[in-house]
Amino acid sequence: MPHSPLRLILDGDALVSNWRWLDARSGEAACGAAVKADGYGLGAQEVVRRLRDAGCRDFFVATWAEAAALREETAGVSLAVLHGVAEEDLAAAEVSPARPVLNSAAQVRRWKAAAGARPCDVMIDTGIGRLGLSPEEARSGLLDGLEIDTLMSHLASADEDAPMNPRQRDAFAGLAEAIPARRRSLANSAGICLGHKYAFDLTRPGLALYGGVPRREAEGHVRQVVRVEAQVVQRKRIEAGASVGYNATWTAREACELAILNIGYADGYLRSFSSRGRGRFDGVELPVAGRVSMDLTAVRCDAAPGLAEGDWVEVDYALPEAAAESGLSQYELLTTLGGRHARIWR
Repeated sequence: MPHSPLRLILDGDALVSNWRWLDARSGEAACGAAVKADGYGLGAQEVVRRLRDAGCRDFFVATWAEAAALREETAGVSLAVLHGVAEEDLAAAEVSPARPVLNSAAQVRRWKAAAGARPCDVMIDTGIGRLGLSPEEARSGLLDGLEIDTLMSHLASADEDAPMNPRQRDAFAGLAEAIPARRRSLANSAGICLGHKYAFDLTRPGLALYGGVPRREAEGHVRQVVRVEAQVVQRKRIEAGASVGYNATWTAREACELAILNIGYADGYLRSFSSRGRGRFDGVELPVAGRVSMDLTAVRCDAAPGLAEGDWVEVDYALPEAAAESGLSQYELLTTLGGRHARIWR
């Protein structure tokens, strides 16, 4: 394959360690893994292989195309499609071992007509206002006749100490008593941190698997999984008064050295890092100078005299710190990593 000047260095041991911590934190509940959006940008196939080998048996994707891409990796384990089943999905769903998570009355009727004898999952909206049947629909008899594997809901504010959290938990517990299902599932990564009362039978972590810290309880337990590295395209000297990047937002106060990195917002290193982000080379900090552009980012490298064209620079991308630096959520930072990176698992 052609050489890529961008790479993600991925720590497989950290991924597995994070899942094991979340599994232990889930108590008696099984701990699954959300691997939608191509494993939050890290490569779903490799993520599933490693977590499956570690003991994970429940995986979640968003669409049937994502399910099809993981068919070999998820053989013998559980795979659920969170966005349910549209009319256009039926042909794929009917031959897939994956289960739909039914979210609306129309999806329930569609699944009953097409494959009603097969197991499915059902989502109930207990307050997030996104996907899911209303509690009234769930109690109406609409679900009669379905073989429900997992009844689930989703927390809206689990990353905060919000009164909505116990309200949603109690509402879901009441519904779960009235609706027959093999398992019940409510907690995402942040929900797992809220304690065993939120775990029910199955948890569905995403962010924390990949190194994100959803709540303070996870600090010191969740390990960084991804490091971002970019190659130097050019090293150059500019004189005092020279500007760098679009719209000349950064001007050199004195003559200085720049390294131009082969990374930009098309690769997930977004403009919010302009004149705020940092690179590192041999332990030396290299501050971003000027605006991040589509494919290129400039960093000051006076303190790294040995840095040369072709060398690799690590871009600071530890998720909690990078989120604070950029103003972006940890989810955005992960899932916006572009498709031009080579992925190197270690």
